[in-house]
Amino acid sequence: MRDVGIIEGDSEYSATFRYSDDYLAQDTARPISISLPLTDRPYGPEKTRSFFEGLLPEGFLRRTVAENNRTDANDYLSILEMLGAECLGAIQLRGEHYTADEPEYRELDPDMMFRLASEGATTSADLVVEAHLSLTGASGKIGAYLADDGKWYLPVGSAPSTHILKQSHIRYDHVVENEQLALQTASLMGISIAESRIIMTGAHGDGNVLFATERYDRTMEGSERVISGLPCPLRLHQEDFGQAMGIPASDKYEKQGGGYMKQMFDLLKRRSAYPIEDQTKLWDIIVFHWLSGNTDGHIKNFALVYDRHLNAVRLAPAYDILSTVVYDTHSKEMAFSIGGELEWSRIGREHFEKACDEIGLNRKIFMKRFDDLSGRFEPALKEATENLTSEGFTGAEELAHRLMEQRREAGN
Repeated sequence: MRDVGIIEGDSEYSATFRYSDDYLAQDTARPISISLPLTDRPYGPEKTRSFFEGLLPEGFLRRTVAENNRTDANDYLSILEMLGAECLGAIQLRGEHYTADEPEYRELDPDMMFRLASEGATTSADLVVEAHLSLTGASGKIGAYLADDGKWYLPVGSAPSTHILKQSHIRYDHVVENEQLALQTASLMGISIAESRIIMTGAHGDGNVLFATERYDRTMEGSERVISGLPCPLRLHQEDFGQAMGIPASDKYEKQGGGYMKQMFDLLKRRSAYPIEDQTKLWDIIVFHWLSGNTDGHIKNFALVYDRHLNAVRLAPAYDILSTVVYDTHSKEMAFSIGGELEWSRIGREHFEKACDEIGLNRKIFMKRFDDLSGRFEPALKEATENLTSEGFTGAEELAHRLMEQRREAGN
């Protein structure tokens, strides 16, 4: 672990970040974000907040954590001080009065797994505070460690997790099956995804299942450390596109004319170690978001992952995808515009052609990929549905039916 810099200020409104002189003097010094290049000058409150608040959970989970610790939910610095031992990527944050908890892995017994699945964000908030870890997003989730023997553990202190466990959203039926159906469909279409699984914690039913996603920002390669008798993964740094582009979490959904899609491709052109390959992968993921009716694919649901030495940046695998158009109460506007259009049902092939021109992509090459993906979508969805149904997750069939109905109504 290296001390990279310090956040200073009396409040979240005056907080600034600066790299330490010692860190800047090292030949191996690398910026913690594309939006925060190495400099000996401090970054102001806006840039500081955009990156560091992007490490925190949102919504009910954040409010619950703040309330339990008698802190204002808007005070992102105090929440970071509580939860910063295990963030996404390789960043760890320590407050002025930080005392290190001994890192350990505590076994999550079946009763706790059931509570996590059935009681929602309240239980996850308790575990988040106990473990001092921070994961972004609005749904209740915790970091967990999966051992080779199939047992699950809660990482405490600075112990790294290997997976993210997410419980079902009370507002949406079969949401765990929905996300697994989307990711498995994407995988069958050749799209790189974060590996995932559904965990049963009781009788079949959405209230008793958890969704587990393997962390692409953790690796066992090169690791020699052991915690609680278990091999400890190494952290790989990552940042979401909002952080990399300097856009705060409050603006993760594009307002009309924001041009987020072009900014994302421009970022890969400038920063990816393999820009052509990663632009192609990003295109495929965005096309899949549209095909699958995922209108919640905002810029924080796309990320960059760094190698162990922070020398090379690549597009992270696809994650946090589900069909939102199957739920009547969810917005039908895409999280960012495609060819100038936000409304999912009004977007068609011509909007992707326009996007190619706006971004500067070869229209012939990328529209061929669009057509290939469009042709493969329905067979892949059918196969993924059959696979999940055979495993006992019968809600997948209803979800697939509702999605195809929505696509037909929209003329897609």
